[in-house]
Amino acid sequence: MFVLSNFISAFAYMVDIALTILYWCILVRALISWVSPDPFNPIVQFLNRITEPLLEPIRRLMPPNLPVDLSPIIAFFVIIFLKQFLVKSLFDLAARF
Repeated sequence: MFVLSNFISAFAYMVDIALTILYWCILVRALISWVSPDPFNPIVQFLNRITEPLLEPIRRLMPPNLPVDLSPIIAFFVIIFLKQFLVKSLFDLAARF
């Protein structure tokens, strides 16, 4: 059973790292958007490719006439919730095995 416990623990750790990287990518994208970046810059394109699958569905649910894009803030809340609920639940599950 210790193999399953170690696997779940490693998986929880990888999910935690992935969510942290996604959090920072969204934060950098939001900060860069304030300075009107070059859309052909490879870093800007990378950040758009990584974060757009999460931000676009949130934008579709928001009212279209908002003056500010609030989707990164909602994405932050989702990421924080997943880190607090999902990752901790996986670690607790691994500890029970």
